[in-house]
Amino acid sequence: MKASGHVEPKLGKTLIDDFRRGDLRPTVSRDWRDLKDFFLTPERRKRLAEMGWFKRWFFMISWLLKSMFLKLTPVRRILLVVGLLFLLAAGSVTIGSANIRIGSNTNILGTIIILFILMLELKDKLLARSELEAGRAVQDALLPHKKPKIDGWDLCLITRPANDVGGDLVDYMPLGKDKFGVVLADVAGKGLGAALLMAKLQATLRALAKDYKSLAQLARKINEIFYSDTLANSFASLVYLELLANSGNVRLINAGHIPPIILRGSKIEEMPKGTPALGLAHKTDYTEESVHLYGGELMVIYSDGLSEARNEQGHFFGDQKLMMLAQEVSELTADEICQHLINKVDRFIGNAAQNDDLSLIVVKKID
Repeated sequence: MKASGHVEPKLGKTLIDDFRRGDLRPTVSRDWRDLKDFFLTPERRKRLAEMGWFKRWFFMISWLLKSMFLKLTPVRRILLVVGLLFLLAAGSVTIGSANIRIGSNTNILGTIIILFILMLELKDKLLARSELEAGRAVQDALLPHKKPKIDGWDLCLITRPANDVGGDLVDYMPLGKDKFGVVLADVAGKGLGAALLMAKLQATLRALAKDYKSLAQLARKINEIFYSDTLANSFASLVYLELLANSGNVRLINAGHIPPIILRGSKIEEMPKGTPALGLAHKTDYTEESVHLYGGELMVIYSDGLSEARNEQGHFFGDQKLMMLAQEVSELTADEICQHLINKVDRFIGNAAQNDDLSLIVVKKID
């Protein structure tokens, strides 16, 4: 009978498959950059850039090791020191008496201790990863699963977190007969903390959106709640708009976000800058804006994770490049425009890591 259940892969086959992947060099290069970004402060990275190559490598290695050492738990720091001492011991430890001499190789013991520390760190990482995956599943469940369908409009909504969970909010909600709300928000920071604040912002907006005819009053109320119930220095930018079926009128509120862009044929319009972001002050006044789109015209709303995407040389993708690309494909459907822009950003980034959550909404008026 064949054994049921999970079968562990063979070690040799796994290693052969790893070598066949062909991405060893770019992966190591990316991991090295991530290592420096995580362990080295901006001040130290700036100091390294001013040093000669030999001095730079000496200080870089020493700073990386020191930072890694300080991030270990106290017990693991002690174990690491003991393991290194054993590895650096001169061959063997000899215990002698008048008639007995016993030799014991310390290199093996030092290796075992260091491997033990690595296993503990890997265990912590895997536990954290499983919790983040659970958080990602919850976050996915809160986001819209179907493409919004509004008569007279073609919409595309995309969000892609930089980590397992993200702080960008892209959402769509029916508000009554022929009335719909669309939102793109960006919570300061990224990762689990930003994701929790994003979920709170989404729940608040969904609970209140139907009750306010004035978008300015809605933003004011959301700001009061977000300011009162979040940590100090936490804030979020937001663009919230309301659409009516078979109407080109768009009402929107911009709370500290990048101004949306409007494409009217060959012309590009950038909307005015918005009022302060949510959470910066308890009492803030917001201004409602409105715009009318005709058939074939579209509005593009995006997070700074798209315009500030960086390649391996540290260059930014940029708002102007985004506008020109959007102009080139304005005749396509909303989905095709979104995919084209995302593909362009991915090719620009190359092997560099995505450094921020990336979100994009295209709202196109159709006849």
